[in-house]
Amino acid sequence: MREGRFRCFTSAVGVLSPAARRRDSAAGALLSTSAGHDWCVVQLGIQGVIRGFDVDTSYFTGDHAPRVSIQAANFEEDKQPEIPQREVRTGAAATPEEFEAISELKSDDWSCLVPMTELTPGNPASSHNYFPVTSQQRWSHIRLNIFPDGGIARLRVYGTGQKDWTAGDPKEPLDLVTVAYGGACVGFSNAHFGHPNNLIGVGTAKSMADGWETARRLDRPPILENDENGILLVPGCEWAVFRLAHPGVITQIEIDTKYFKGNSPESCKVDGCILTTQEEEDMVRQKWDLPGHKWKPLLPVTKLKPDEMHVLDSLTPELQDVITHAKFTITPDGGVSRLRLKGLPSSICLLRPREKPMMRFSVKAGFRANL
Repeated sequence: MREGRFRCFTSAVGVLSPAARRRDSAAGALLSTSAGHDWCVVQLGIQGVIRGFDVDTSYFTGDHAPRVSIQAANFEEDKQPEIPQREVRTGAAATPEEFEAISELKSDDWSCLVPMTELTPGNPASSHNYFPVTSQQRWSHIRLNIFPDGGIARLRVYGTGQKDWTAGDPKEPLDLVTVAYGGACVGFSNAHFGHPNNLIGVGTAKSMADGWETARRLDRPPILENDENGILLVPGCEWAVFRLAHPGVITQIEIDTKYFKGNSPESCKVDGCILTTQEEEDMVRQKWDLPGHKWKPLLPVTKLKPDEMHVLDSLTPELQDVITHAKFTITPDGGVSRLRLKGLPSSICLLRPREKPMMRFSVKAGFRANL
């Protein structure tokens, strides 16, 4: 679920709290000195459907948490609880005031996604403990319980973002491709230095490594020339295809080349189309060799500047062309930090509640796709 905001309300996960434990010098074992077990509450960085967990006990070979369980809850965006930030300190349990504040969440009663399960110690070959999740619900917080105590190196929460599309103002443009709402890259030509999924990440890029950069194309001519419009004349290009988080009409396109000062693309274009679930699966197998007439131009070939945010109007401001997928093409190669496709979700699709991700929906007569 990408990087979350970790908020621990007992002994910190990944370290051992000497205030809550003692070492039995005769037996050489770590023992708890208080009743109960340790736990922490985590607010996910992205609200969405959880597909699985990885509880990593790397390097905790004699002091790992013997057992674990994981619970989850969902608080809507406008009803997020006021959780006080735990003090940045280790070696101590939560204060009575912190316990009192977190008790209002009633996390003991949250849904159980992973029942109490034994963990393997942190040997390099077996330190990852994977737990698949079949729930189709949307979650915003999880509670990690360790029984009774011990160490965990990393907790990874894997899943897809999901937004409640029936909430909010339907006339307010939204970023329909962002990973936070469920957008995903489903095909690309080259990803030498970064995956195209980085383009639709949350927030601004932190560095070039947080964007998408391709390798230099070897088919570029020895001497580069421009056409009458100043567009570079080169034979090849690189591309990435994205499935929108929700079908809709794109009204504005943002392309950010931040950090890419000497290696940004010379130009780019954006196209869109409607694909059914089966068509997407076929295109993945065919490496996206999609007939040209399927694509609708959203942004014509446009020159890009290095290290700059480009805010551009879509070619479909009349709100008539609903799309489910977008293809971002850069020429001839290079790196981009972020891609935002802002627009309005299809009102036809909003008439049907989203019960499961990636199921079929109806955009207009004659089309089938997935919602």
